[in-house]
Formats: sequence, structure tokens, C-alpha cells
Amino acid sequence: MQIFHTLDQIPATFGPCVASAGNFDGVHRAHASVIAAIREQAHAIGGKSVVLTFEPHPTRILRPDVPLQLITPLPEKLNLLAQTGVDAVLLLPFTRDLSLLSPREFVEQILVEKLHVAQMHEGFNFRFGNRAAGDVATLRGLGQEFGFSLTVYPEMRWHGETVSSSRVRELVAEGRVERARALLGRPFSILANPGRGRGIGSKLVVPTINLARYQELVPCNGVYITRTRLANGFATPATSEWFHSITNVGNRPTFGEDSFAIETHLLDFREVDLFPNTIVEICFLSRLRDERKFDSPEALRAQIMRDATRAQRYLRLAPACR
Repeated sequence: MQIFHTLDQIPATFGPCVASAGNFDGVHRAHASVIAAIREQAHAIGGKSVVLTFEPHPTRILRPDVPLQLITPLPEKLNLLAQTGVDAVLLLPFTRDLSLLSPREFVEQILVEKLHVAQMHEGFNFRFGNRAAGDVATLRGLGQEFGFSLTVYPEMRWHGETVSSSRVRELVAEGRVERARALLGRPFSILANPGRGRGIGSKLVVPTINLARYQELVPCNGVYITRTRLANGFATPATSEWFHSITNVGNRPTFGEDSFAIETHLLDFREVDLFPNTIVEICFLSRLRDERKFDSPEALRAQIMRDATRAQRYLRLAPACR
């Protein structure tokens, strides 16, 4: 997959393109459906399939007062887009200047002059241009003027749920990770590095890993059945080490003053190398219980053993994380 970080990186001969523009946070089932269609259409006309997306997320520029936690931070979003087989991603820096482009300027300067689009594919609620003044009707009219077609997709529903990034965020924030998995088409996961102070830099000889500070979307406080991947260097998911695990998200109230952490306990533990740059991916499969304060560390350990038994039973029956 080619990645263009600026308009100037796009070759003058690039295209014709079949493209879709949007934020693509989560790269969920609806996104995947549109990308499959643009790949098919691009192949049919001998062109390129292109996803046009933005960094940072436009909300962080246009509404900095609104907290936004991403389902998929940029590296993971690009990884998931690459897995769809799309030919190229145009990753436009979202700046104030870009936000001030009118719908016509956006179409003419980016879609027509740079991407040479033959077809655009967008969801029914697509908005673009300064103050989101353009919608799919605007885009269709500009397409007729500039010589490209538009395919509009209705809302996708999956077992009664609207498939959208905002709905996935809501479900994860509520701890409903199984429902979020249905809309994503894969488990919700987070990728980070290990926190310091746990023997990092040598062998991991205890079955618990604390994650370093993570700023994006996490499930609400509680204990979850998870699978955890550890990878060093350039290891891929297929060559990484996977562990069954239970993960606590929360403030660890049993040990005194609240201290938020994401702590994963490896159930099928074996000694592994763990370094500050080790990738730790936690896939959230199901919620076990709320976080609560125990009378003693011994009572907490007893509860962890009960949690582990339930998790192992679930994991024997559950499909794999990937």
C-alpha cells in the first residue's frame, strides 16, 4: 500500500482513481464494505483504489474543547487499511487552511487535479468543505460538473446496531466489548509499550504487565477476558507471542490511593523478553466484572484465581483474537 503524506507526493500520472474520503477511525465493517467496493471498481477500470483520510482527526483541530479518544491511533489505522488491500492512502495533514477550503475547492484541488478521480464512494452522511457545507448532493453535483460518478451507501446495521465509529466508541466506553467486536469485525484492541518498573530490559519473570500511559480509547473500569500479544522488533501478529490473559482497567483501589493503570495478567505464562519498546497488544474479548476494592491482597488474589478460571473456560470456546 502506498502512503502519500502530502498532495505534492502524488505522481502527476497517478490515477484514474476510485476513492473514498473520511476519517476511517476503527476501520469497521462499514468502512471495509466501502473499501472492498472501491477496490473492485478500480480493478474494473484499470485504476487505483484510494482512501483519503486526515491526521490529526479534524475534531481535534476544529473543536479542541471536545475530548476525542480514537478507536485506532494512526499507526494501527494504517495497518488495518493496508490489510484491506487498498492501493493507496492519501494521509492529508488536517490544518486550518485545509478546513477553509470550500466544497468546490476541495473537489477541484484534491479530487480532480491531484487524484484524477473517476468515481467517489461515500456514506449517506458524508460532509466536507468549510463548515461541513458540502454533503452527498453537493458532491454528486460537482461530480457531474467535473466528470466523476458518486456511489452513496446507506447506513449499515449489524444485528440491530448502527455500524459507525461513534457507536463503537460508545460501546467500548460502556465496557460492551463483545458488541463492539461485532461492529468492528474483530476484537477491540489497544497497542502500547510496557510501563517501567517490572523488570523491563531483561526477562519477564512475573505474569503481569502494566502498560505505559495510553491516551486513546479504553474500556470503562473493570476486569476483562483478553488475549495479549507481545512483539519485539519488526515482528508481525503472525510471528508474535500470544497469551490468554485477564486485564484490569482501573484504579487498583485495594492497594490504597487510586492509581489508574491497565494491567494484564498472562494466564499461560512463560518467560519472555520484555523491553521498553516491546509492543503489547491487548484484545478485549468479554467483560468479567466491575473493579472493586477488596479487604486484603489475599482476597484480591483469590478473586483473580476465580476470574482466571472463568476466563480459561471462555477462551477454550472463543474464536481466536485475529
